[in-house]
Amino acid sequence: MPSLKNSVHPPETQSQETQPISWEDAVFPSSEIDSDEPQWESTLHLQQILLFLKCLKWIWRDRTDYYAAGNLSIYYSPHQRKTEDFRGPDFFVVLDTHQKMRRSWVVWEEGGKYPNLIVEILSKKTAKIDRTEKKKLYQDTFRTPDYFWFDPQTLEWKGFHLVDGKYEPIKPNDRGLLWSQQLG
Repeated sequence: MPSLKNSVHPPETQSQETQPISWEDAVFPSSEIDSDEPQWESTLHLQQILLFLKCLKWIWRDRTDYYAAGNLSIYYSPHQRKTEDFRGPDFFVVLDTHQKMRRSWVVWEEGGKYPNLIVEILSKKTAKIDRTEKKKLYQDTFRTPDYFWFDPQTLEWKGFHLVDGKYEPIKPNDRGLLWSQQLG
């Protein structure tokens, strides 16, 4: 385990009795840890999110009018507590906004904008919630036009488009692809 000894105490204040501090003992200012997301479900989970981010960035390399993120908290109510069970989407895209570094997506500070597209990567631990509770939240509260889920183990890929306030399944096109109306 690396020691933080030299970064915690300036050399002139160190003594022979100073004990190194481990990473587990380090305390970081809360202003630097704003997103309340848990660690990745698995390496495969992380790889899928990075793939979505990298592909979109490459396809839209000439665009700057969107924001895409993975595993980032979305705060949609000033009364929402960080301790609530809700976890942010695995991947989301917001259109007609600026690309800048964000520690979380705070809807009321972003002009009331919610994601235009959300993708959840299913795992044994999250699949039931992603298919039910999160789908309902994204439909009824976020009113996200396009919602998809993908299971990297089984290759299940489902998409839904918001029609008159309700999600309707997206039918595969003639090439078998699920098309997002939001991403074009």
